[in-house]
Amino acid sequence: MYQKVVVPLDGSKLAECVLPHVEALAKNMGVKVVLLVSVTEQMKGKVFFPEDGNIVRDRAGKVSVTVGKMEQPAEKYLNRIGKKLAETGVTVHTKVLLGNPAEEITHFAEEENAELIVIATHGRSGSSRWAMGSIADRVSRASTIPVLLVRPPGFSSGA
Repeated sequence: MYQKVVVPLDGSKLAECVLPHVEALAKNMGVKVVLLVSVTEQMKGKVFFPEDGNIVRDRAGKVSVTVGKMEQPAEKYLNRIGKKLAETGVTVHTKVLLGNPAEEITHFAEEENAELIVIATHGRSGSSRWAMGSIADRVSRASTIPVLLVRPPGFSSGA
């Protein structure tokens, strides 16, 4: 049923709680896994040319500056996680996205014809969720493909 699964991560152990679920899916169904990290939103406005940055255009054609210092740690992180999954026999690809995390994750998954997004929810509720927002919630609402939300270990609905 699933051939390609997108797995957004943010560098936290909490986000990585999805990995055992992803590994089981991949092993049992031969799923290709795409690990994503969405680096903070691009800097917009005045364009400047940092030594280690690149000029890029977003989907709307606006010029943005992306700072290489943010991308390199994200790539290293994904490669480390991807290597661990690959050692278990999972086919893994990695991608660093730039921009609004929820929008970029949703767009990427649809553009790549993924059949499922597996993402951790931080388990916030009430005013904490309202104030801080939830990328997982925004992805699940915006996506046209199924989203599997994984609650972190120790989650309680009253938290």
